[in-house]
Amino acid sequence: MLKTSSIPHSGLSRTDGVLDWLQMLTGAGLVLFMWCHMLLVSSVVISPKLMNAIAYFFEVTYMAQLGGPLIFLAFLFHFALAARKIPFRVEGQKTIWDHAKMLHHRDTWLWVVQAATAMIILILGAIHMWVVLNDLPITAAKSAARMQQTWWFLFYMILLPCVELHVSVGFYRIGVKWGVIKAETRPKAKKFEGWMFGIFMTIGIITLIRFVTLG
Repeated sequence: MLKTSSIPHSGLSRTDGVLDWLQMLTGAGLVLFMWCHMLLVSSVVISPKLMNAIAYFFEVTYMAQLGGPLIFLAFLFHFALAARKIPFRVEGQKTIWDHAKMLHHRDTWLWVVQAATAMIILILGAIHMWVVLNDLPITAAKSAARMQQTWWFLFYMILLPCVELHVSVGFYRIGVKWGVIKAETRPKAKKFEGWMFGIFMTIGIITLIRFVTLG
């Protein structure tokens, strides 16, 4: 009796382990993509021609046409995997919130931040990718025209901090979960997480301002 009942439990544990690995891998891949994306888009700060040249390279090599939809699918797949652990019912959300306030534990609050930003990114990120992929090729002029509309500027001013928070917190939590970041190195890792957020937020805001002022 005990032996047979342990079989499905073992299978479920293995399945959860595989899904956790897939969540970690897709998350790490999306983190790297977002960093590269930010650096490539911010090339407009140096020169719009440089951004256009980079975008043209991705266009002629079909990396934009093929890579864009693949990133979008990875984005949806990652969310579906992460959604297994996000409470969608009001009762569950209230329980998580109460526990976070009671524990006063920074890493618990980081999970709350990551879950909240994930919901915002799911909606705004999907809109962003849909608009960009349906208006290829990417150019500095097109991006600037979109950013110079008040609605789109506010849209990206919401999306930017959510993405950077989600990415920096996700990078830290991956390290903690899989044992790369140990208890004794957590203070340094948290400081590094804060620096990452600050650096990429600064780059992002400067890039947005450059698009707005681009003639």
